[in-house]
Amino acid sequence: MWNKPQLMTAVSDLLFLAGAAVLAVAAVLWSARLPLFPLREVVVTHELREVRRSELEHSLAGRLRGNFFSIDLELVRQSLEQLPWVRHAEVRRQWPSRIEVSIEEHVPVAFWGPASGQLVNSYGEVFAAAMSIAPAEPMPVLLGPVGLAPEMLGYYQQAEEVLKPLGRVPRALNVSPRLAVQLRLDDGMIVELGRQQAKAPVRERLERFVEYYANVVSIARPRANGNAVQAAATALSPIVVDMRYPNGFALRVAAAPVIESKGKP
Repeated sequence: MWNKPQLMTAVSDLLFLAGAAVLAVAAVLWSARLPLFPLREVVVTHELREVRRSELEHSLAGRLRGNFFSIDLELVRQSLEQLPWVRHAEVRRQWPSRIEVSIEEHVPVAFWGPASGQLVNSYGEVFAAAMSIAPAEPMPVLLGPVGLAPEMLGYYQQAEEVLKPLGRVPRALNVSPRLAVQLRLDDGMIVELGRQQAKAPVRERLERFVEYYANVVSIARPRANGNAVQAAATALSPIVVDMRYPNGFALRVAAAPVIESKGKP
């Protein structure tokens, strides 16, 4: 090798380039740690509904160490996503001295369980948070296995659509441990829909309920010439309509005997 000057020159050039690269990297790392690129501001890119500035400041306290280059953006993102109303956060550098934060808040569409302090967002995800702003319209209550929350929200939205022709609104949806679906309407009526089945989907049973609704109301309404005390008690009792029959329904008013119809009344 010593007798080959061209090879010696190539090796020396390579060593020189490697050394220069190492020095350049070291210089960048060194300069990044100097107070030459201070982080001057953190900007939230859009207005927030539920997340408060004090919560953001508390979440970011101690997370903004370093300068523009050395700050750990992933740590900042994870800290923000621990806030109750933050569903997703994005954090990016904006030259020369700013960090921009984009936050997606949970959009609540239902309460999860009675007085549980939990909500369901528009994706069917259950989260724990306290609402500081009252909803414009009453929100329904969903109750069932947490893992089925997205499917339950789908059932509710489906019921809301199917019941529109009646002018009725579902106020609560319950899925039992055996996966049976039950609805409570705004007039207090309870509708048993049973389990989702390929041959008898929940939607099909609900559509049949809409078809029978006028008959259900006429049967359940207290008679004017009946006992006044009994009629008043019946009027205050919830009406339970069991739509699990293949071609009809069963009607129960409080503890009264079940009235069955095997065909269209």
